[in-house]
Amino acid sequence: MEALHKIKKAKEALNNVILGQEEAVDLVFITLLSGGHILLESVPGSGKTKLANALAKLFKGNFRRIQFTPDVLPSDVTGIQFFNPKTQEFEMRMGPVDTNILLADEINRATPRTQSSLLEVMEENQTTIDGETIQLTPPFFVIASQNPIESNQGTFPLPEAQLDRFMMMVKMDYPSYTNEKQILKNQRLTDPINDLSPHVTKEDIITLQKEVRKIEITDIVMDYLLELVRKTREHEDIEIGVSTRAALALMRASQSKALLEGKDYVTPQDIKLLAPHLFEHRINLSMEGSLRYNKEDIIQQLIESVPVPVEMGHMK
Repeated sequence: MEALHKIKKAKEALNNVILGQEEAVDLVFITLLSGGHILLESVPGSGKTKLANALAKLFKGNFRRIQFTPDVLPSDVTGIQFFNPKTQEFEMRMGPVDTNILLADEINRATPRTQSSLLEVMEENQTTIDGETIQLTPPFFVIASQNPIESNQGTFPLPEAQLDRFMMMVKMDYPSYTNEKQILKNQRLTDPINDLSPHVTKEDIITLQKEVRKIEITDIVMDYLLELVRKTREHEDIEIGVSTRAALALMRASQSKALLEGKDYVTPQDIKLLAPHLFEHRINLSMEGSLRYNKEDIIQQLIESVPVPVEMGHMK
């Protein structure tokens, strides 16, 4: 399939610019083809914004960026009806959400009211301005970033309802010594991002998003997925487990991963590898649990407690 070949070339090009972040790049493409949205979390200067900008250069679509600050209003995100004195009529002026790829930079700096203005857009691919509902042109993909170290310095933690709208949360680590040295060499004279050219079109993305849904997922694999989901609701150290939306997101993400790897079916290993990225930002630990463990430890315990089904062919 030509569209799949092009998306693989785009991923390869992105890995050549964002060195040492192969896992994050993989998860961004999985989320994009799943029709979801992604939250990138790491310390400042680790490449979150650059990853989004580089992805936009590889994509023959529209790209907009919002730098969130406490004074950004909901209308700055979605748009407004304004009165044009020349025509003596109200006119619609769409905000940055009228795009294909939206970078919501430092989203946790915005007030809860402004954060919530993205809820409808992310969930329904539409926005309502002064009572008028406007459908967005697909594809629509939000890449949000936040810096966890600034949680007590003029920031507003994302509420559970907002976090649940993100298919995945990805933590970007520091690059290795070798990769960091190569980054310095690559950017001594110029930035490699300037050499990126478009690889995929909006139509390619829409085509692949449809193909993702055709990837087979058998009852055995689905039972394994649901067992992991239900364990989050039964674990003694987890106060709030993951939602049905999370179960659907894990199914879709595993289908997307399979497609990108050239498979026409989902394996239990696909589910196991993706589950931490879909569960961690959705669970709430109990008071006792948070004193003993962090979320990563709990999720790993949970995953290891569920036996992985033995693959038998395609497990039909």
